[in-house]
Amino acid sequence: MELYELFRRHSRISTDSRHIVPDSLFFALHGERFDGNSYAENALKAGAAAAVVDDPSVAETLRQQWPDRCAEVPDTLAALQELAARHRRELGIPILAITGSNGKTTTKELVGRVLSRKFRTAVTQGNLNNHIGVPLTLLAMDRSVEIGVVEMGASHPGEIALLCSIARPDYGLITNIGKAHLEGFGGIEGVMRGKGELLDFLVASGGTAFWLNDSDCLKTMVESRPGLRAISYSAPEAIGTEPFVEARWDGLSVRTRLVGDYNRSNIAAAIAVGLYFGIGRAEIVSAIESYDPDNNRSQKRQTAFNTLISDCYNANPSSMQAALDNFLREADPRPKAVVLGDMGELGPYAAVEHRTVIERLEQGGIEEAYLVGGHFAEAARGSRYRTFADTEALARYLDEHPIRNRLVLVKGSRANRLEKIAEKL
Repeated sequence: MELYELFRRHSRISTDSRHIVPDSLFFALHGERFDGNSYAENALKAGAAAAVVDDPSVAETLRQQWPDRCAEVPDTLAALQELAARHRRELGIPILAITGSNGKTTTKELVGRVLSRKFRTAVTQGNLNNHIGVPLTLLAMDRSVEIGVVEMGASHPGEIALLCSIARPDYGLITNIGKAHLEGFGGIEGVMRGKGELLDFLVASGGTAFWLNDSDCLKTMVESRPGLRAISYSAPEAIGTEPFVEARWDGLSVRTRLVGDYNRSNIAAAIAVGLYFGIGRAEIVSAIESYDPDNNRSQKRQTAFNTLISDCYNANPSSMQAALDNFLREADPRPKAVVLGDMGELGPYAAVEHRTVIERLEQGGIEEAYLVGGHFAEAARGSRYRTFADTEALARYLDEHPIRNRLVLVKGSRANRLEKIAEKL
């Protein structure tokens, strides 16, 4: 049976044999340390309708026991991506792709909430934004969906172009250009080229881009593509940031649950998209105000011991600087403390970028800093700040030396697992 016909009968997808969705298609994907073909039999026993495999010997074994529940393909990842591309064509709905160095997930959530006031909207769940996540996002859309919002992440050249070839977005939005994935992109110019692959696709396909006109990088990227249809927007006027961002737009106040002045540009993106799609001003504001960040992503909350600002899912030089600048502006009489994790994928830029963070802490008068990882350990040599090899070492230290009655910023990437530290604060 042709794979898309099989998908139409069994429209849910599983990729982990330990968590099989009943009556789903199991794709035997490959990882650095595993081969999904080895788990295809377990997936079928656990309730998968069929297994998609790319090992002929495995396929032969499965067919002996389940003649009609095995689909053999040359490459399971390519098959997943091709299936998603086919499904996207069949859906025939507008797709808005969102990428950028920082703020992708927040912007995606805000845009999704705004669009859902008028359309049945499907939005990338979590951070399923890579070569596997984008296909899964598309395949999760059923025929009731009227518009899709797809987050796209990348750390190397060519990755956004691949995702665009699968999702074929009609609209694109680049939140910003910053110092993220410098190792893979080879510097900020490489970041601009990599993220610009979305604009290149829109030029070729006749799509439309939304862009922040306060950004010199984005202005350069848009103006260097004269055939691009583009809609610009600017950040709304700031009213305040204590305890959360409040902005004024077109005579209306927008009171959010977002932390950090940098979120005004994310708010502006949601406003621009909402206006383009004909959503009323009051509905746009209401949708933005309804968003409450979770999962330690730009959260501010009062705990039993401290006031905590936690962002444990993203850390690069640009987002770190923005978080620290916002933190240092916080009007709180209590002492300030920071818990920071190493910034990854910086390659030859790692030493200078981590040292820049240390200098910013010192210039800002931060007395207490707890730094996790080898890059920060090297950068903080000779400073007053405490360094730890890993999160577990810091956790043990805090068990004996708890942080109390502080305003605390916890900032790191998902790899740092600093949410474990946030729980102790």
